Amino acid sequence: MADNLSDTLKKLKITVVDKTEDSLEGCLDCLLQALAQNNMETSEKIQGSGILQLFANLLTPQSSCTAKVANIIAEVAKNEFMRIPCVDAGLISPLVQLLNSKDQEVLLQTGRALGNICYDSHEGRSAVDQAGGAQIVVDHLRSLCSRTDPANEKLLTVFCGMLMNYSNENDSLQAQLINMGVIPTLVKLLGIHCQNAALTEMCLVAFGNLAELESSKEQFASTNIAEELVELFKKQIEHDKREMIFEVLAPLAENDAIKLQLVEAGLVEFLLEIVQQKVDSDKEDDVAELKTASDLMVLLLLGDESMQKLFEGGKGSVFQRVLSWIPSNNHQLQLAGALAIANFARNDGNCIHMVDSGIVEKLMDLLDRHVEDGNVTVQHAALSALRNLAIPVVNKAKMLSAGVTEAVLKFLKSEMPPVQFKLLGTLRMLIDAQEAAEQLGKNIKLVERLVEWCEAKDHAGVMGESNRLLSALIRHSKSKDVIKTIVQSGGIKHLVTMATSEHVIMQNEALVALALIAALELGTAEKDLESAKLVQILHRLLADERSAPEIKYNSMVLICALMGSESLHKEVQDLAFLDVVSKLRSHENKSVAQQASLTEQRLTVES
Repeated sequence: MADNLSDTLKKLKITVVDKTEDSLEGCLDCLLQALAQNNMETSEKIQGSGILQLFANLLTPQSSCTAKVANIIAEVAKNEFMRIPCVDAGLISPLVQLLNSKDQEVLLQTGRALGNICYDSHEGRSAVDQAGGAQIVVDHLRSLCSRTDPANEKLLTVFCGMLMNYSNENDSLQAQLINMGVIPTLVKLLGIHCQNAALTEMCLVAFGNLAELESSKEQFASTNIAEELVELFKKQIEHDKREMIFEVLAPLAENDAIKLQLVEAGLVEFLLEIVQQKVDSDKEDDVAELKTASDLMVLLLLGDESMQKLFEGGKGSVFQRVLSWIPSNNHQLQLAGALAIANFARNDGNCIHMVDSGIVEKLMDLLDRHVEDGNVTVQHAALSALRNLAIPVVNKAKMLSAGVTEAVLKFLKSEMPPVQFKLLGTLRMLIDAQEAAEQLGKNIKLVERLVEWCEAKDHAGVMGESNRLLSALIRHSKSKDVIKTIVQSGGIKHLVTMATSEHVIMQNEALVALALIAALELGTAEKDLESAKLVQILHRLLADERSAPEIKYNSMVLICALMGSESLHKEVQDLAFLDVVSKLRSHENKSVAQQASLTEQRLTVES
């Protein structure tokens, strides 16, 4: 065979030059046969013979051998090492020209050749891009879209595959296809040819590629993609096919308009069916499908309209089914159920309804099952749901009397930052009431843990929430005992540092808490305030033109409160506060200007 191949290649060189079609056809048949037997070895021989360069002359619309030459190029380009040689041999431009042919076999083999040359090849894609190949293929898809004969469906499949190879993982080429309007055409293809497995699969892979791009979402939203995918999904029995559709649905469902379309197309009911079918199975595919279906369900609830539509005033069957996941023994369903509740709990009306209908107790039971060696993702999700439910004012007292703080405090020993973060957020949401703040603020274990987390430099969220909760305990309790507990646990320095935060809201919370400390327990906190350099920080905040008006105002209130301490009073005198404060008398904010006058009087009297 090797000798035969060498002879064929030599003969081919001569016949290409002589243009004798009969013997040319025989040589091409021999090559195709050799490629079918051993593609890689034959391709290497073809590359070594220099014949590729001659193929460009054979790719003419007039020649009867054109389809066979394109077929040979398609076969050799299955090998990675042959793609750049095909580009270098100048084959792209004549191949792209052939896309204008009326001959179906020529179009098929040309589409294959270009698709294979583009596969994972930057050079191949660039050459097809420069030759304008993509636009011609998109136009073909559009014009051939409605024909359902087998030969045409085969051609459409090849063209879809070619565009996929052309644009795969290349944002700029994907954007180019989107601008050419390929998305509505592909959606139409899917609808018309849903019986053709190969073409359907190709469309799905193309959607998967394009859906990752943000700019595609708007185009997708203007088509009936949601209906088509849900219809297709319902017909699939095989796990792999469903998985392919899931992979398209997930990026598409990030778009709020498409979320709503998917909900209206009945996707949620179908996902619930899948969950029902797979919940008791421990087969790997079923476990994976259960996870994907419940995750997608939670994703659909992230859209405000789609979430509200499924909530249906708390009477919706979907909402009720999701509720039933929380007491389940399946961790994945517990997680999805808690996340779904957290997503439903995104407005006051829903939160109030859910607390009144006993969801808090269900979540607390779930947390109870995960205290010792629990599932961290479930803990995090259940705490997220409780935190959201605690936002409306009317829910706080109900949740406190239901024992939520006690349930949450069981997780104080957690070493997982995501759990710590949600635990802190939930407690902070609950302690608007003086009594609750006082009770928690005197809990030494809690305060000591907060002070420890205030130093969690690797976890900015935990650090920020701990500081905010410390401050909130003081601000809401206004209690001497709480302040003493925080002083004893070493919390003062953190509140002083918080006053220098880049977030105005946190600075403000810190200054108000520090003013209460100075007003109620200055003697106890004096040394800590001194060593934390509070006076110098206040001077800096007042002198800094970028400080917000409320920061200047509360800093001056605090300065006045500190005058009751001899050592801190001396620090204020030493730092020439009068100069800074007197400038603020003409501040554009009236409250700041008035407080500056009062503070100036106080400083003058005390000096």
